[in-house]
This record gives sequence, C-alpha cells and structure tokens, in this order.
Amino acid sequence: MHRITAIALAVGVVGGAAWAEGSALVIGNGTVDRFQTFFGGSRILDAADALGSRNVAVTLAQNADSDAMFAAFADFTNALERDEPVVVLLSGTFVHGPAGTMLLPVADEDDGEAIVANALLRAFPVDAALTVLAAYPGKALLLLGEASEGEPIGPFLEPGIGRLDVPHGVTVIRGPAQDVGRFATRILPLTGRRILITAEQSELIVEGFAPRDFVLFARPDSAQTASPMPVAEPQAPAEPEPDLRDITRETNAWAAAQNTDTAEGYRAFLQDFPEGENAPAARQRLAAIEAEPFYAERRAEERLELGRDARRDIQRDLSILGYDPRGIDGIFGRGSRAAIAEWQRDNGFAPSGYVSRDQRVALDAQAERRAVQLEAEARERQAQIEREDRLYWQNTGRGTDEAGLRAYLSRYPEGLFADEARAELRRIEDQRATQAAERDRQAWDAARSSDTADAYRAYLDTFPSGAFADTARARIDELTRNSQREEIVARARAEEERLNLNPVARRLAEARLQQLGLNPGDVDGKFDRDTRRAIRRFQEARDLQVTGFLDQDTVVRLLAGGIIRR
Repeated sequence: MHRITAIALAVGVVGGAAWAEGSALVIGNGTVDRFQTFFGGSRILDAADALGSRNVAVTLAQNADSDAMFAAFADFTNALERDEPVVVLLSGTFVHGPAGTMLLPVADEDDGEAIVANALLRAFPVDAALTVLAAYPGKALLLLGEASEGEPIGPFLEPGIGRLDVPHGVTVIRGPAQDVGRFATRILPLTGRRILITAEQSELIVEGFAPRDFVLFARPDSAQTASPMPVAEPQAPAEPEPDLRDITRETNAWAAAQNTDTAEGYRAFLQDFPEGENAPAARQRLAAIEAEPFYAERRAEERLELGRDARRDIQRDLSILGYDPRGIDGIFGRGSRAAIAEWQRDNGFAPSGYVSRDQRVALDAQAERRAVQLEAEARERQAQIEREDRLYWQNTGRGTDEAGLRAYLSRYPEGLFADEARAELRRIEDQRATQAAERDRQAWDAARSSDTADAYRAYLDTFPSGAFADTARARIDELTRNSQREEIVARARAEEERLNLNPVARRLAEARLQQLGLNPGDVDGKFDRDTRRAIRRFQEARDLQVTGFLDQDTVVRLLAGGIIRR
C-alpha cells in the first residue's frame, strides 16, 4: 500500500499536495482467497495512475489484507480537503448482509470457518466510504467494480453488492469489475466529461445523485494561476537521508514487476530487494499467482479487453453450440466460465474458463456453422410439419364434418387450415342453434356465457344428447388442456418479462419472424395475437417448448440463422 500524489514525485513532496485537484481512495483486490476476480494488479494501477495524472492525490491499496485496507482508508480520510472532488474506487469480491455491503480482504486462510470470521470481522464496509463521501455533496463519487459472482459465505452473508443507502449528493457507479476499471482509467479522469452519460453508455448502473450534466473534474478557469510550489518543511537531522538512488532503483524494479505481473517478475524483484519496502506486496502477489491454476490464461483474456457486446457474442455462440452460460447479459459469471471450460474441454484446450484470441475465433466459426445447420434443420422440420398438416387435413375430409374439424384442430391448433376450421365450426354451431329447441338453446347460451368446464358439464347433465353435446364435450377437453398449460404459459410470460426486451429488440424479433415467412403482423414492437402465433410456429419448427413467449433459447435460435457480427 502506498500513496501516489500527482506530480508530487517530481518535486519531492510526500503525501497529498495542497494543490491537488481532488482526492481518491483506490482499493483493488485481485485475489480473495478462492474467489477469482477480473480486475487484477495492472488494471488497478492503471486506474490509480490515470487519476494521479490529473493532479488527484491517490491512496492505493492493492491486493490488500484487512489491515492494509483500513490503513489506506485512514490515510485517505486524514488527507482530505474540504472543497475538492472525492473519489472512492473499490474493486474485488463483495458480500452483503443485514449490516450492509463489504469488500472482502485478501486472505491466506483455507479453513472455511476462518474465511467466514474474516469476512464478518475484517471486511471493509462500503458504508464507511459512503459516510465520508456524504460530506462532499455534488463532488463525491463511489465506484464499485464487482468480480464475477462468488459463493455464499457461511449462513450469514450473500455474494455480491446488496442494496445501498446512498446519502444525498453522492453518486454511485457500479458494474462488472472489468467495465468499471476501464471506465475509471479512460473516462473518469477526462476534464469536462459528463460522468453519468458516459457511465450509462458503458452499461454501468448509476445510483444516487445523478444529474445529466454532472461533471466531476471541470475545465480549469483560463485565469487560474499556476499552482505554487509547496514550501519545504525543515527536516529534523535525527536520521540520515536514505540513498535516493537505491529508492529509485527499487521503485523502477517494482514498477517493472507490476507491469509484467508474472511469477518470474516478482521472483526477480524479491531476489534483488528481499527486504525492500514492496517485498511483502511482491510475496503476496507471487503467492496469489502460484495459487491460481490458470493465471496466465486469465491475464491473456484481460488483455483482450472484451467489451460487454463482445462477451454477449461469446455467450450467444456458446448457447448456439449447446453450452449454457446461464444468461446472455455480457457478464461472465460462474455459468459463463463453466460453459467456456466445457467447450474448451470438448475441443482439446485446457479447461481454464478464460478465452484466448484464437479460441474466440474458433468458437465464433463453430457457432456460425452450427447456426446454418440449425436453420437448415428448422426449415426441413417446418416443411415436414406443413406436409403432415396438409395430409391430415385431407384425411379428415378437408373438414367436411364436425368430427373431422375438431380432430384437425386438436392435432393442429395453429395449423395451416386452423382459421378455416374454426370458421366452419362457428357456421355449424350457428346452424344448430337455429334448429335447437328453445330450452336446449337457452341452456347452451348460459354455458357458453360462463365458458367453464363446470358449466359445460352442467349442460351435458341436462342435455346429454342435446344439439350442442358434442361441442360441449370438445370444449371441456379444450379447457382441460388449456388449464394444464396455464402454469407453463405463466412461467413463459414471466421469463419473457425478465428478458426486459426494449422496443428495438422486439421489432428485431418481429422482423426475423417476418423474414422466416411466419407472418407476425406489423413490425411495430407490439406482440399481438399474430406475433404470438408466429412465435409458437417458430418454436414448434425448432422443437422448442411451444408457448408463444420469448425465452433465452428462443431468442438465441431466432437470431441464430442470421448472426450479424458487430
């Protein structure tokens, strides 16, 4: 853990410079016991350096245990000025419980009980950062970079960031650690940048104080005078000054080791500086790297800097190939990592769960080929369904009698001739109504008005051979089948709602259905009766669960035939 003060190194100032444009606390834990994150040593340094480059005094704790996190927090709060922008960036594995959200420290314990105690007693509380930031309304920003989903820690804590009680005037931006790190490095330090708009464009979640024109670092006034050089404090001659050449040599070696962030680099540093200031941090990073079986693969994936859209493409490719990532959301959680590892194992790669550039190309090519195969299979299945549909219609006498019409609709409720069959049944029913006795017709009208299985059974009890007996029995069968489907349809409707499709996505789905010749009606983003019927036909042709609602499998297959790469 060390303190970075922008440009202060050039003039030999230690601690926060009086002319700094703000203060920041940056805590990034690359490995938290057995939980892996994707915001490691180099990325957290990049964010700290980017903030430091614009005269922000940065207190940095990297891969820190509990003591180091709290010490950094104390240094940060002690150096704060009253009238300046204040940024807190926390990245790693978060847990939450009744007492709030906490950032886990790096720990050496392998024992489960020790891990639970460490989380409960020594994790860093996000509420502590919010309490400090509350003193800087309109100038306070909390960034939370969350690692991929973790595991519950004992019976008391849940993984992830829970509900935050954000004080007035404090802005919170949170999301996947990769995306938050990229935002903190490339966007946040820019002068005059509207923070909230660019955060939303990066698909990050914004909470709390969120005016659209919020700017953290305003453009400097042209009349602003140059920052004065700090006045050197008189030095007590109690101890001799350290050799600046040795300090510089160790600083450069440590920077080189962090830049490579490899086991070899940290070993080389420790060989030259076994008692150096950064030796404990080097040993900690070396232990973390050696404990992680696929460290090199993770770092290779990080260097690809996959954006949210690129990660969605990978998840969609995996889904098309039959590997379930448990969501196409652009966030690589445990489901996505498991799916990647399974694909790697099946294709002769080490099952690391991290994709390389070459593997991404191979995965993409396989998905393209499979998409073409799936569409060819779907077209053949659709043609077979239509052949069987026409043949069955012919075998029932083309609906010349009521029994044939009902048999056809029972087999093909969305068939090619379903509308024609229903129209003919209505004509038969109307004709029968004019011929039925008055009492029979009144009982039937009452049953039709209720349109329940019990009402039709009551009609049959009174008129077992009535003019509408066959129709009543058919309607009871239909309602019974429908009741069995209600729970399935309710789940399907809920799943479609969870997809939270925007109007553009809805129009895209309708356009694809129209392209396939399934007649979804107007391409307007409104899922009406025609759209639902087109979805059901699409699902049936692809051997999916037929509900008329979009779920993840249907969306993947719907777009599979014409995968458009960005």
